[in-house]
Amino acid sequence: MKHTLSIVFAALLTTTPAFADGHRSAAPEEARAYIISPMDGAVLSNPVTIIFGLEGMGIAPANVELENTGHHHLLINTDSSTLDMDSGLPASDQVVHFGGGQTQVTKDLPTGTHTLQLLLGDWTHVPHNPPVLSDVITITVN
Repeated sequence: MKHTLSIVFAALLTTTPAFADGHRSAAPEEARAYIISPMDGAVLSNPVTIIFGLEGMGIAPANVELENTGHHHLLINTDSSTLDMDSGLPASDQVVHFGGGQTQVTKDLPTGTHTLQLLLGDWTHVPHNPPVLSDVITITVN
C-alpha cells in the first residue's frame, strides 16, 4: 500500500499545473491574441459578450500539452505587468480562466469603466515566452 501511494504521489507531482523551475512554453514571435468584440471605447449594457481572437497559435484546453497552443485568460481591470509570468496565473474575478478552450464569454460586469485584456496561458496556466497578450481595450457598462 505504501508503495502504491508513493507512485500516486510521484505521478501527482509530475502533473501539477505549474513548474517550480520557471518553465515557460515557447510561443512563436508572430503569435497574437486580440479581442474581436467589443470594440475599444464601446458603451454597453449587461450582459457583455467578449469574443476572443488568436493568430499564429491554436487553442487547447488546460492540461492538454500541445506545441504552439494555449487557452485564454481574460484580465479585467488588471495591469498585466503586475502578474508573475513565470508562474501559473491566479484565478480570480480579475483573472478569469478559460481552461476548457472557450473563445468567448457572456458575463455581467459592474456599472462603470473597465479595461479588458487577453493573456494566453499554456497547458499549465503559465504565460508563454514571449507572452501572448492582446492590446488593452476600455469599455463602459451602463
